[in-house]
Amino acid sequence: MFDSLSERLGGVFDRLRGRGALTEADVRAAMREVRVALLEADVALSVARDFVDKVTEQAVGQNVLRSITPGQQVVKIVNDALTEMLGADESELALDVTPPAIIMMVGLQGSGKTTTTAKIAKRLAKRDGKKVLMASLDVNRPAAQEQLATLGTLAEVATLPIVAGQRPVEIARRAIQAAKLQGYDVLMLDTAGRLHVDQALMDEMKAIADIATPNEILLVVDALTGQDAVNVAQNFSTQVPLTGVVLTRMDGDARGGAALSMRAVTGKPIKFAGTGEKIDAIEAFHPGRVAGRILGMGDVVSLVERAAESIQVEDAERMAAKMAKGQFDMDDLRGQLAQMRRMGGLGALAGMIPGMKKAQAAVASGVADERILLRMDAMITSMTQKERSKPEILSAKRKIRIAKGSGTTVQDVNKLLKMHQEMSTAMKKIKKMGGMKGMMAMLGKGGMGGGLGGLGNAIGGPELGDMMGKAGGGLPGLGGGNPMGGMPKLPPGFENFINKKK
Repeated sequence: MFDSLSERLGGVFDRLRGRGALTEADVRAAMREVRVALLEADVALSVARDFVDKVTEQAVGQNVLRSITPGQQVVKIVNDALTEMLGADESELALDVTPPAIIMMVGLQGSGKTTTTAKIAKRLAKRDGKKVLMASLDVNRPAAQEQLATLGTLAEVATLPIVAGQRPVEIARRAIQAAKLQGYDVLMLDTAGRLHVDQALMDEMKAIADIATPNEILLVVDALTGQDAVNVAQNFSTQVPLTGVVLTRMDGDARGGAALSMRAVTGKPIKFAGTGEKIDAIEAFHPGRVAGRILGMGDVVSLVERAAESIQVEDAERMAAKMAKGQFDMDDLRGQLAQMRRMGGLGALAGMIPGMKKAQAAVASGVADERILLRMDAMITSMTQKERSKPEILSAKRKIRIAKGSGTTVQDVNKLLKMHQEMSTAMKKIKKMGGMKGMMAMLGKGGMGGGLGGLGNAIGGPELGDMMGKAGGGLPGLGGGNPMGGMPKLPPGFENFINKKK
């Protein structure tokens, strides 16, 4: 969502960093470009003006202009101001109350309110161990209650049984009673939406809020609507006491003005961001991390959290044991590729690692095709179990069969086998170095730079890999001395699968 803004700001700050000394005129010229970039990103005029004025006031100070790295100082000031504009401190749900904690979801039709209700419910149940009950109060939209019930089954979260003919206030009373009697920790009320803000909608919301006295009232708005999302939030906040906002479709190609303006204009914190259509595609909104992504500083914390969520403990232990013995077959390679897909694919990973904006652009422009992971998986799936465990038995005839079965070519199969061979060789080296101790030593030598270089090879070839390796090595606290070796390196030979630009 912030790609265009990030690119514009990156160009401005690259020019500032390239100068040994900065004058006040240099800073003011750069801030004018920043203001234009913010306005083009659909940030509210008043917000953009206040932001630029605040940054300029701090950046033209004598301590900044006379520092050894004035360009870096300005970037830090912008990062701090951007974090403050997005909301400074992250805001969590108020669930530390006598159960059940009641969360009321409000918003217009088409904003993704019902789906977001199920996403948050699953997140609370899976991550926080809460017992959650969902109830649909939407009696106007056809099959709205059935939709929430279906999503509840998908998310493995309980939903209130549907009773035909009940009004929203009656359903709310029944839901509260059921949540109390059955010992639920959280009750989520999915209210009805409208095509636009009208008095009937507001009256219904007020009546439900009076009955339920919710601990949280979350407004769900579509980030793709830009400043309209901010206007909707302002209208709702005048009628009901909103406690936060959920922005959906944050993975879209909108300019990001809604996210950047929401807190400053409405005073309401953004609590969650929808990042896709899947039931688990929702993230807590961390202002500092988002600011880091916009300025190309990455978001390593979110990357680690995503890895922790996607990695199965049993699989990791089994894989570590096999690596210590020097064993690595095609099923193991397939497991590694599946883990990458669960973490969001090449593009998502590139956007979270510092210094990898060019890598992310390579994915977006088609230099690196996200479908390569699926093609590699298809080739492995087309093999028999014996072929997966002993790929050395693959003859020319078998390779032709695998290529036809996976919709690829024999050349692709050979590339996959070469990658596996190189990884298998690496596993044997680990065994010779003493198993797990050797693996830790090998990882320690690589440091963060080695890992980034491997990912660069995968996304954009050796040149980009070399650039990222150097960038990663220069990160404070993440160099070769990191005992865990930083980010894991992608399979050797992975770059052979990249679609080069013609």
